[in-house]
Amino acid sequence: MRIVTYYSHLNGLEFLLVHKPKLWREIRAVIRGLDADICRTKISREKRTRDQVFYSPIDMNKAMSAAFEERGWSESRTSYWVTSDAQLIRKTMNMPAAQQKTEIEAAGLRAIYSYNQTDFVKERVAVEV
Repeated sequence: MRIVTYYSHLNGLEFLLVHKPKLWREIRAVIRGLDADICRTKISREKRTRDQVFYSPIDMNKAMSAAFEERGWSESRTSYWVTSDAQLIRKTMNMPAAQQKTEIEAAGLRAIYSYNQTDFVKERVAVEV
């Protein structure tokens, strides 16, 4: 696989090039090391492209996961509870998730479960596939 273009959110690429060049080399190595053709497994069922073979996002994600995990990258997931009351959310946002839910329900509001997930993280650098 190859990198065709970049989107440097908040100058993230420049940060990597200057401050974390080793991690940037790892990211490029993972991408270069993937054989995209093995991920062409999705058979289209859409009217205009019926029976054509496309890249499977599921298979591509599995291949990337294996390659990143080999190099010590891991998924990051943070769970939390929210509600319709913005003031209460601000009050509870630094509490553990279980305590957030208890506080929201004690205020007579409905606690809504949510989470923030990032595909791969290493040394505070995140990669989203």
